[in-house]
Amino acid sequence: MRRVVSLLLGAALLCGHGAFCRRVVSGQKLCFADFKHLCYKMAYFHDLSSRVSFQEARLACESEAGVLLSLENEAEQKLIESMLQNLTKPGTGISDGDFWIGLWRNGDGHTSGACPDLYQWSDGSSSQYRNWYTDEPSCGSEKCVVMYHQPTANPGLGGPYLYQWNDDRCNMKHNYICKYEPEINPTAPVEKPYLTNQPGDTHQNVVVTEAGIIPNLIYVVIPTIPLLLLILVAFGTCCFQMLHKSKGRTKTSPNQSTLWISKSTRKESGMEV
Repeated sequence: MRRVVSLLLGAALLCGHGAFCRRVVSGQKLCFADFKHLCYKMAYFHDLSSRVSFQEARLACESEAGVLLSLENEAEQKLIESMLQNLTKPGTGISDGDFWIGLWRNGDGHTSGACPDLYQWSDGSSSQYRNWYTDEPSCGSEKCVVMYHQPTANPGLGGPYLYQWNDDRCNMKHNYICKYEPEINPTAPVEKPYLTNQPGDTHQNVVVTEAGIIPNLIYVVIPTIPLLLLILVAFGTCCFQMLHKSKGRTKTSPNQSTLWISKSTRKESGMEV
């Protein structure tokens, strides 16, 4: 129950009403430091030729000490949806492109009506949570599962093709989502950019950042910027007023000197008479 609450709060903090929205960047690891450091990564490829098969996506996640996404419950599903919505908000240029998740079926494809029960998580998770689209899974030769992300497609019988699951052939090319174990008690803030080179990916690399404490501190510091600006304006105004007064006092000295010289001249004239 505590984990569910944490996931729901994470979704709210990601882009809550009236709050600062965390920008989800393709290929960047995003962690929730306040909730046991849960971490996820959305790998989205604009170039269709750079997208990967199920096995390639699985190996890419494992090469970074992660796993292809498994989903424990509806709360985690909603969190992922929030991240995808933030990733694909208007103006980013990101459009249709399904995402591999870690659910798959290991068999020869010739199964009975119990086919949906044969799907399992590639990371060994025992979660029974499912979010199939209407009439899915279709089984047959389609053994690996994607999360729909087709915002421009016309809705089908189950509504828009967004965030529900569909089984697909494992050799198809898609984006993918990685999941990482909680980063408990990190020893130091870490930010290590590096590249994940996918098999056959000669057009695009995915930049990955291991996010630690620093990215989360940023979200605390940014809201204080208006206050800091106000303090700077007040300080600048005070300095200007003090400088203006100082200039006023400096200008009186020449006048006083002139008056003194004038009085001296009158006395000298009187002496000559």
